[in-house]
Amino acid sequence: MKKIRWGVIGAGGIAERRTIPGMMLCENAELVAVMEIDPDRAEACRAKWGCKKAYTSEAELLADPEIDAVYIASPVVFHAKQAMAAADAGKHILIEKPIAMSSEEGQKVVDYCESKGVKIAAGLMMRFGAYVQAMKKAVAEGKIGKPVSAYAQFTCWYPDTPGAWRQSKKIAGGGAMMDMGVHCIDLLQYILDDTVRDVAAFQDTISFQYEVEDSSMVMLRMAKGCQCVVQSNFNIPDDASLWRIELFGDQGRLIGNGVIGQVDGGTLDAMFLGAQGGYDAQQDKKDLKGETIYVTFGDCYEREITSFSNSLLTGAPLEVPASQAVQVQRIMEAAYRSNDERKILSL
Repeated sequence: MKKIRWGVIGAGGIAERRTIPGMMLCENAELVAVMEIDPDRAEACRAKWGCKKAYTSEAELLADPEIDAVYIASPVVFHAKQAMAAADAGKHILIEKPIAMSSEEGQKVVDYCESKGVKIAAGLMMRFGAYVQAMKKAVAEGKIGKPVSAYAQFTCWYPDTPGAWRQSKKIAGGGAMMDMGVHCIDLLQYILDDTVRDVAAFQDTISFQYEVEDSSMVMLRMAKGCQCVVQSNFNIPDDASLWRIELFGDQGRLIGNGVIGQVDGGTLDAMFLGAQGGYDAQQDKKDLKGETIYVTFGDCYEREITSFSNSLLTGAPLEVPASQAVQVQRIMEAAYRSNDERKILSL
């Protein structure tokens, strides 16, 4: 099988923990080179994964003719510059979210890549979760009727840490919502096959001392009417987290606990009731058991890399085009403004 030859810019962090291990499982992808600023770290990464080359600058990696595509996992502040440099070098791009410091800058990156004939996708890999796919299918088939209410929560424990770039607004662009809530907003739009129309939000730093928010609540009204709440936090202990998505329609529900995150897993409780009759004034709660939906778990990162590589090899449409990440960033920017201006904003 022909393989896409990959280079990784920013081979530590999420790349080392998740994306590169996922890449190693792909039949249509091959890791050729890694890049880290520190020479010893770059060489250690190369040796760990058994790839051919280690570089200490993106310019060196991008000049390598053996590389077809790059995965960019550097701090957000560097994304736009590195992505456009990759486009200049004719390399296709998978880039972590957010793809730039602002939606305006992100749109410039998308437009620039298009002008260079380069494909660019965003690292919203949670779309490839088994239960996420099952929830999307059930909604599309009308199993819960018309979606009317949804809730998503994604959290971690991220205390004050000297030198942590995600705790710096000028480097990360934002805090809990920018890093974690982005997935929830994207997934709600993806699963519901809908787009956000109105936004209201609260952003606070409650537990820690850094300048970005450690607590975020965003309320969304979708174009088709579904009302949604997204909560993202840096101040909930990992062992207390649920990482959930809940969807309620006028004919049923889908309740997923642990169905999002870096590891594909969790549980999904489904209830498909069909069309409802008249009003029941008694409202006695029936002890009904939900329906179990069976799925096959895998590696979201392997699926992400396989999907992108397949698009490059066959011309198939990108499953997570970067333009959709730009649209999600516009929603987050509206959420920050909503908090600051204390009002509901329409997109």
